[in-house]
Amino acid sequence: MKALFHFRSTANVTHRHSPANWIAILLIAPLLAAPAFGRASKAQVERWRQQIREALFIPSPLPALDAKVYGQWSPAPGVIAERVTYGTQYGMRIPAILYRPTAVHGRIPGIVVVNGHGADKTSWYSWYTGVLYARAGAVVLTYDPIGEGERNDQHQDGTGEHDKLIDVAGVPQRMGGLMVTDVMQGVSYLRSRPEVDPHRIAVLGFSMGSFISVLTGAVDDRIHSLLLTGGGDLDGPGGYWDSSHMVMCQSGPWHALGFLGDRGAAIYTLNARRGATFIINGTDDTVVAIPEHGPDFFNDLRRRVVEMNGSSKNVFETYFDQGASHRPAWVKRVAAVWLDNQLHFANWKTGEIRSLPTIKIRDWAAKNDVRLNKSQMREDRDGGLEAIDADVPRLTPEQLSVLPRDQWEARRDEFVYSTWAKRATADAEHENGTHQ
Repeated sequence: MKALFHFRSTANVTHRHSPANWIAILLIAPLLAAPAFGRASKAQVERWRQQIREALFIPSPLPALDAKVYGQWSPAPGVIAERVTYGTQYGMRIPAILYRPTAVHGRIPGIVVVNGHGADKTSWYSWYTGVLYARAGAVVLTYDPIGEGERNDQHQDGTGEHDKLIDVAGVPQRMGGLMVTDVMQGVSYLRSRPEVDPHRIAVLGFSMGSFISVLTGAVDDRIHSLLLTGGGDLDGPGGYWDSSHMVMCQSGPWHALGFLGDRGAAIYTLNARRGATFIINGTDDTVVAIPEHGPDFFNDLRRRVVEMNGSSKNVFETYFDQGASHRPAWVKRVAAVWLDNQLHFANWKTGEIRSLPTIKIRDWAAKNDVRLNKSQMREDRDGGLEAIDADVPRLTPEQLSVLPRDQWEARRDEFVYSTWAKRATADAEHENGTHQ
């Protein structure tokens, strides 16, 4: 069996390690990382960012966008939705839906939505977020993660196709790097839009998306604000993220960052040098081990980040939703208030946000004939989530497809997981052979 974990040293020499040797690496990595204590210098921050990009095979420069628009429509009064695609790694393209206000005066904020496992731009919270924050006065980009929706080989949603383990050294790291690159390409696309203020772009990550988003924030200082929910609890050797059975998008990429030593503190220090971060978790969220990673865990992580950062400036804030489990909480009022403080929405004022009506997602779904599965209907999951009520209508997968099905079939290799898997595996095997 080829080793799954594939690392690059600071001298750009590629090394391969067996899973058994990985245990030793985890134990000694904190001793090898610099600085061992105290404030990380600007040079150290830039070195870490470069090392992360190399470890996850994030291209530099980023791929050309070559953005294309495939029409638009109005999903709700005051909101325009555009069907777009733009480039990413390996010559592939990302299908996305962009939501914007119909009336724009001057530059306005931009938001990138990063989904959790099995979700994509057709998931309820993607289009709800798009309409909600477009009404607030922002441009919101939602897209299909690799392996879902129009990036799925069968054009299906909720498949987790990207979780298929490819047992070739370096491929899981490339999966993590692709997902980070996809977020960075979303930021690049928003920055290319004439109505978007490039200095007011936020990234919203849920669950798996929270993990990918915090890694992206660590290497991309173009992101002004980062809002994580259902995650952000970056722990150490043998912890939740190291032991995740989702090797391709979580444990593989997380292992690859062992050279950082205290990975959680280093990643959040890099984010602090970028800008503000807000982390929302339910106290009963067992999906990402929040009962074990509660306030004490985050307080200790924050202490280490403050020490490494040299100050508390832009070190993450936390909010714990009592009794809540795993759910996309950025539609809650507390999240909207924080985002407004960071982005300054054109159509909302902070005082107004506090008086906006709310609705439980269960009731919104019933009102709009939106189907939620049994797990989502639970009070502690999506069903009980108190969201700002923006009178968001139901949107269908057909409305949220960028390409008509016949055109997608003709061009499927530009989008789908199997194309990425073939090209990434060939790339990894070539490099492995080169360095053996």
